[in-house]
Amino acid sequence: MGQIFDLFGDPVPENRGKRGRPEHIPTLENRNKVNMLLALGWGNERIANALNITAPTLRKHYSSELRFRDCARDRLEAKTAMTFWGQFMGGNTGAGREFVRLVERNDMAFGRRSPAAALGPGQAAKPEKLGKKELLNQEAQTAHEGTAWSALLQ
Repeated sequence: MGQIFDLFGDPVPENRGKRGRPEHIPTLENRNKVNMLLALGWGNERIANALNITAPTLRKHYSSELRFRDCARDRLEAKTAMTFWGQFMGGNTGAGREFVRLVERNDMAFGRRSPAAALGPGQAAKPEKLGKKELLNQEAQTAHEGTAWSALLQ
């Protein structure tokens, strides 16, 4: 008879239902999940909750993954870039556009390129859209003649 799994796909320990707490069984899928959640910036408590284990159990079974918390995001972005590049080289133009967007976001994150420089020649940056409250505050600050505020101020 093979391994028994629960509704979430996790293996059921042999001593389930017997005395004592059942031992957590780390799987490759759970290790990948921990790496992904670390790359997304999740904390230990939140990752432990996602795996339905305690934080000490997380540290016990997944310490090798937790040691690389700082480089998890870099590894995720590198893998994403390689995937987009491979798909682009295979003829997927949508993946090429996503790769270019990824490169531009990376350049802006490291200050190599300003958002204005990212615009093509002859393109101007779009003015920031203001909401109703921001527009009213701006009008109140300037109080030019011809606005609704100038009558109130006099």
